[in-house]
Amino acid sequence: MDATLEHVIVNVSDPKKSFPFYKNLFGYFGYKIFVEGEDHIAFRKEGTPDFWFTATEAKYLPNPFHRKNTGINHFAFHVSKREEVDRLYEEFLKPKGISVLYGGPKLYPEYTKDYYAVYFEDPDRIKLEVASFTIEEVI
Repeated sequence: MDATLEHVIVNVSDPKKSFPFYKNLFGYFGYKIFVEGEDHIAFRKEGTPDFWFTATEAKYLPNPFHRKNTGINHFAFHVSKREEVDRLYEEFLKPKGISVLYGGPKLYPEYTKDYYAVYFEDPDRIKLEVASFTIEEVI
């Protein structure tokens, strides 16, 4: 069977905070909004999975997200050059006041010799990563 990832759905605690965050981020990455409502928004880019964000039902709000629990740990986006990681940091993260994790963009040679990444969080503290590396080297 030949299968590919088609879409990901993420529940968010506060659409008024998360939807603008993801509109900015996915817009920066070249995704387009293809569905938008009061309690959901979806992004599409040709050749990639769709990303949907939906409001968490009120009865589940007392159970906050933590990436160390079972489930999603983080989303990683691959870019072709280290300079693109730096550009995201300088043009997007810093101007928007989005705090970065682990000291900002840097090499992570424990992954591969050229693994260069920046990590940050969304309003619910879901970790996001943008990285440049040689795919053939990733184990």
